[in-house]
Amino acid sequence: MLEQTAPLFGAQIEVADVDSSAELLARYSNEVPVLLVEGRKAFKYRVTRDALERRLRAERRRMRLREWRAWLIGGPST
Repeated sequence: MLEQTAPLFGAQIEVADVDSSAELLARYSNEVPVLLVEGRKAFKYRVTRDALERRLRAERRRMRLREWRAWLIGGPST
């Protein structure tokens, strides 16, 4: 499901083995599988296609707002 949904939003999938990293193991050992969006925990244990699409749409809106704010504050980049 991730492989089909992510490209619709321009999202890239990066898979990491929690057991291969002490830092990841300490952070997420009780929440595997865990899905991060833009470095923030979005889902743990399971996710539905609808929930993932809602989250990716919301993230896309947040990114557009950040771009607009940056443009309004700093003006257009040339």
